[in-house]
Amino acid sequence: MRLAKVTFAGNRATTIDALPARVVHRIARHEDDAEILMRLFQLGIVTLFGTLYAISPKTDIETSFALAPYAIGIYFAATLFGLAWSIRSRIPDWAAYGSILLDIGLLVVMIWSFHLQYEQPAAFYLKAPTILYMFIFIALRALRFRARFVVVTGVAATLGWVALFVYAIAADPTDTTVTRDYVAYMTSNAVLIGAEIDKIVSILTVTAVLAIVIRRTRRILVQAVVEEGAARDLSRFFDASVAQHIRGAGHDVAAGEGVLRQAAVLFVDIRGFSGYAAGLAPNDAMRMLSEYQARLVPLIQSCGGTIDKFLGDGIMATFGAVDPTGTYAADALRAVDAVMRETSAWPGSGALGAISVNASVTCGQVIFGAVGGVERLEYTVIGAPVNLAAKLEKLNKSLASRAICAADAFETARAQGYLPAGSPRRQSVTLEGGDTVEVIVLN
Repeated sequence: MRLAKVTFAGNRATTIDALPARVVHRIARHEDDAEILMRLFQLGIVTLFGTLYAISPKTDIETSFALAPYAIGIYFAATLFGLAWSIRSRIPDWAAYGSILLDIGLLVVMIWSFHLQYEQPAAFYLKAPTILYMFIFIALRALRFRARFVVVTGVAATLGWVALFVYAIAADPTDTTVTRDYVAYMTSNAVLIGAEIDKIVSILTVTAVLAIVIRRTRRILVQAVVEEGAARDLSRFFDASVAQHIRGAGHDVAAGEGVLRQAAVLFVDIRGFSGYAAGLAPNDAMRMLSEYQARLVPLIQSCGGTIDKFLGDGIMATFGAVDPTGTYAADALRAVDAVMRETSAWPGSGALGAISVNASVTCGQVIFGAVGGVERLEYTVIGAPVNLAAKLEKLNKSLASRAICAADAFETARAQGYLPAGSPRRQSVTLEGGDTVEVIVLN
């Protein structure tokens, strides 16, 4: 399958010749779903048509021939077969074209049979409202988002009606049924050439309009599928809340833009990871990190945290930076409690036994925004709370603690409804550079 591909330079879409296989697969799934929907519509239409035919008054002439029930029955069976096929597997294009010809062919034969059934001149069937079903069949093909299916249906409907028109005029050469009198046309079986041309022009016009709409819509579909895949990939490289912030931005994201937030910052780190990694094969070390992150990231996110970045074995998360909240500090400390419980039960990796995970929390005013250049951007937070959290995390080793937080962050969390687990203790510590701060040892 060859489709147009949409790639992105910045936020502008550009078309090239081929789509990635995964995008083609997603578009194919949309088309398969549309095929099933179309078959269901067809099933409803043929059921309605059969019902209307069954309850409509019939001629009393015994010699009349009724072809309509056979056409309806064949179409009903073909529709059920097509529905079952589309549910089980993808219908190839040749089968779709065959279905189009069957749709229009059976409809034309059924319309043609009306003059036989009611023993009227051939021109009789030209006034049958059944021609409206041709427009329905054309519209149904638009569900596949393929303009060529609409065009083929429209052309087939046009040729079918032209054949009916020509037959009505040529069926009885001795009986001239053509008229220019509109009243005579409306009140008899006469044929008004202008009226039939109007019907043909209407079919072709509807076909052309739908084909143009489908071509435009298909480009939008392709772009939407590409953007959907990009958004899914984006969510793998960014925290879900950051990805949502990017997608929901009212303008192009640019470096140098930032907003002030009251937020909490959490650092989590494996104590002595370098020593652990030295005793592991590279794949084992990466698997250990992957398991560690798979355990902790959902916990942090469930408490309202946003993963800012991975720093080797470290995780930096923020609360209230991307989406402002009134419980940012309390959420951060609840996340610490969850992390401590989880890592206490984690046996670690192989012969290395249990591992120790440290954490630190600070809060205060930070700047949230995008940094980088034109081609490479990254959302992050900067500010004194970030620097302090990184320094406090390193103090866990000297304090023989697992988790500490700045005293002001602890008080803010208490005010926001946080109830500490255990018996936290207050302590003064000296940071690199000589500054003394008050901290709360949580664990």
